[in-house]
Amino acid sequence: MSDTDLDLLKRYTLGHAEEAFTEIVRRHVNLVHSAALRQVRSSQLAEEVAQSVFTDLARNAERLAPDTILTAWLYQVTRRTAIDVVRREARRQLREQIATEMNVMNSATADWTHIEPLLDEAVSALDDTDRAAVLLRFFENKSLREVGQQLGVSDDAAQKRVTRAVERLREFFAKRGVTVGAGGLVVVISANAVQAAPVGLAATISATALLTGTAVSTSTIIAATKTIAMPTLQKTVITATIAVLAGTGIYEVRQAAQLREQNQTLQQQQVPLAEQIQQLQRERDDATNRLASMAEDISNNKNNHLELMKLRGEVTRLQKKDYAASQLETDDRQAFMKSWLAREDKLKQVVEAYPDKKIPDLQLLSEEDWLNDAKDAKFDTDKDIQRTLAYLRNAAGNKFAQLASDAVSKYMKANNDQFPTELAQLQPYFTTPISEDILNRWGIMPQSAFPNQKMGGDWVIAVKDPVDRELDSSIVIGPGSHGSSDYQSVDRQKAFAILEPALKAYAADHNGTQAGSPTQIQPYLTTPEQQAALQTLIQRQSKKD
Repeated sequence: MSDTDLDLLKRYTLGHAEEAFTEIVRRHVNLVHSAALRQVRSSQLAEEVAQSVFTDLARNAERLAPDTILTAWLYQVTRRTAIDVVRREARRQLREQIATEMNVMNSATADWTHIEPLLDEAVSALDDTDRAAVLLRFFENKSLREVGQQLGVSDDAAQKRVTRAVERLREFFAKRGVTVGAGGLVVVISANAVQAAPVGLAATISATALLTGTAVSTSTIIAATKTIAMPTLQKTVITATIAVLAGTGIYEVRQAAQLREQNQTLQQQQVPLAEQIQQLQRERDDATNRLASMAEDISNNKNNHLELMKLRGEVTRLQKKDYAASQLETDDRQAFMKSWLAREDKLKQVVEAYPDKKIPDLQLLSEEDWLNDAKDAKFDTDKDIQRTLAYLRNAAGNKFAQLASDAVSKYMKANNDQFPTELAQLQPYFTTPISEDILNRWGIMPQSAFPNQKMGGDWVIAVKDPVDRELDSSIVIGPGSHGSSDYQSVDRQKAFAILEPALKAYAADHNGTQAGSPTQIQPYLTTPEQQAALQTLIQRQSKKD
């Protein structure tokens, strides 16, 4: 099993294991670069932001809390850093014009064109838990089990948090005039939110961040500076880092060099390094001055057309330069979508191959629901297939529960708060037509049949005959709400309720001590129902063991 992010950080902070930090960069550079690129709209500036984010991580690794979710931490730091870079590089008018030009030339799909400019603002508007769930699930393509492990919750709880977060994202976009279904939003974000960072960026970031985050020797700095390939704007980033080091690391190295004058090799290397630093500083100053001049001209409405043409030319040049990489990204995206659709077809074929595991509620699932359920479906073993089919049944059951819960609320409001006596009474109140075969699967039952699920009334709606009591969820619909549990919990609670007189009799004979195992209360059973309830507990205990 591979190390977690926090395991790698611990190795880095305690033992300065550079390979551990390099692995962290490799895992997360795509997410950081993509988030930065959406903010700054420039591949060079996005690389600068990514460099800064991982440098911050190298400096602050020891101060991170033990329960930190690194994906969420990197995402937040990326957003703050990108905002700072955008504010520094140009005023709002320049940013808007650059964003407009990039959007016009963007070749992404129509949904992504509308969603991309708002995505990071929407994700940042979520609370911490929902944001972490979305980032892990759709930005890093984690399974629900991995999401649950990261968040410290069960698979079902992780699914609920992801579903809730997607719905809040959808509402955020809807308020801003972008209408998209929850399933469509999942597909678009999964396919486009995180794209491959430029080739070689991870290696560059790892080397530079390690130079900044730890105490290193001058020979290490010289070797890294000579071996890292640096176009002009990358040199600007490295210059900023080396400038920070100049007051500490370089001074200490020069002082050490004075004490070791015999080391001619080191002295010879310092000369070209100093010249290179001066050249990089001049290039950085020239670039900064040109950018400030451009921003001032545009803000004063001078030479707008000329500057816009320059920007267009620059974008065109960059697009030609990165054409091959873009083609690869497009091919990867198409392959991803093709694989996803193939999994959906496979899931539908498996359902048809097991007619005894099929329920009529499946007709309530939309195409988006099938796509979403297919993402985590497993078909390797018969046990995997049974779990996949149970998960699908539970999803369909929850669909019905949502519709039925609303219908019950409307019915009771129109009938003096009386719970329906038969499901046919709810038909006029369903917002989506419900077939008779679906209603026949459900029934009205007393609340007492589900002692562990309190719905606030005497009667509830539940499945009359579940397909698989070991894997299916017990979904219960009450007055205005619904909930789910596992049937094992339901059976256990019912058994304890039936056995309560025998349990009390045992405690009375043993000075108030409770029975330690089901078999101890065998002599106190007085009815066949109690005998059956005791057998239920014994069977559950043997399966657990």
